[in-house]
Amino acid sequence: MLSIGDVARHGRVSVRMLRHYDAIGLLRPARVDPGTGYRFYTAAQLARLHRIVALRELGFGLTEVADLLDEQVSTEQMRGMLRLREAELHARIVADTTRLDQLRARLRTIESEGTMPVVDVTIKALPAVRVAELTATARGLEPLSIGPVVRALFGRLVAALAQASLEPTGPAIAYYVEAGDVEAGDDEQVVVHAALPVDAPPPTAPPTTPIGDGVAIVDLPAVEQAATVIHEGSMDDCLPTYQALAAWIENAGYRDAGPGREITLAFSPDNPADCSAWITEIQQPITRTQLLMNLG
Repeated sequence: MLSIGDVARHGRVSVRMLRHYDAIGLLRPARVDPGTGYRFYTAAQLARLHRIVALRELGFGLTEVADLLDEQVSTEQMRGMLRLREAELHARIVADTTRLDQLRARLRTIESEGTMPVVDVTIKALPAVRVAELTATARGLEPLSIGPVVRALFGRLVAALAQASLEPTGPAIAYYVEAGDVEAGDDEQVVVHAALPVDAPPPTAPPTTPIGDGVAIVDLPAVEQAATVIHEGSMDDCLPTYQALAAWIENAGYRDAGPGREITLAFSPDNPADCSAWITEIQQPITRTQLLMNLG
């Protein structure tokens, strides 16, 4: 027979917990020495202990655990419950890891406020461009919320164009549109657009080359004026560049005039995940502020 210490070691629980399970009738020892009061268990009781611990990990209370054990939950049912809990914990870990990464990105931005990068801003017109695009929704505009969504969209888009024997005619374009009412504070969700310029029939005409996977042909309008800046490296670290661009726009007497665009000018074709090789042009449509327009 196994002593209470042996069972505690094999079951990875404390002796105190085993005594508590005994007191409430959840796991009584097979024998108690009448002279010393020492508790002894059989090896077969470890199976019940493992089920108790597993059900506790699933979030069940001790009374519920006792009821489930009395109902003799099958191994298959137990496996299914544990798999479900595993999926829930994994989702929580992913969410917490994402929040941690976002916090770190914000911290890097705050720490760089005293040494905001000097950016070379160029004002230029943007021509109209016909693109094939896919869209999806992200939780917010934070780079670490956008990144996984936009990368997945481009993967699908490239595959769909290859299937349709349609070659991109220019660099990748990403742009984002808030799904809610920004002024009302309802801007948590963002529609992510992943686009590639293509030589295709206009959106209003029946396409001569079918494109699957929900790909749409869209004409992005020309932009009279856009403030543009180059960001080098991962777009997960683009906040300081965006912050510097926003400061330049305000100081120069402009304001935003619509959704900006991100144009991927360079990346490593052999290793697209190599963020250090990315070169992205951020294009923000602008217009003169009302005050300066009146003065003019």
